[in-house]
Amino acid sequence: MKRKLFLVGLVLILSMFLVGCGSGIVTPATDEEKVESVIHDYFLAINDQNWSKAKSYCVSGSDVYYETCLLEDEVNAVYQYASIVNIICFIDISDVSVSGNYASAYCSGTITIIVDGISHNSNYSSGYFYLQKVGNNWKIDSSD
Repeated sequence: MKRKLFLVGLVLILSMFLVGCGSGIVTPATDEEKVESVIHDYFLAINDQNWSKAKSYCVSGSDVYYETCLLEDEVNAVYQYASIVNIICFIDISDVSVSGNYASAYCSGTITIIVDGISHNSNYSSGYFYLQKVGNNWKIDSSD
């Protein structure tokens, strides 16, 4: 009997802790965190070749939007002679600065394109991404 009571108590205590944990999803609180999250999610969408999602993180018609379209076209062209195309982006984000509805962040990293298991293109790049607030969302506008 004592063992059952102990187990019930333990389950109740664990349940209280789990309820306090919430959904486990952490939403960015500051504009700086939101800017960093947008850039991070943009490159995750590139990794997944989810082009519509990647473009949704950009200001429509911006330089970065068109660069994303060009990358999509290039990858689609490669699929005409290859069966597997992987894109791997490793990016570091620093020096995030927000001023009103505009922001900038310094990004450095590599983008590697692997075609049928063979690395064909690996580029290191660094520079600033510039973002603007559109409605309540941060969107990537340009880069240098």
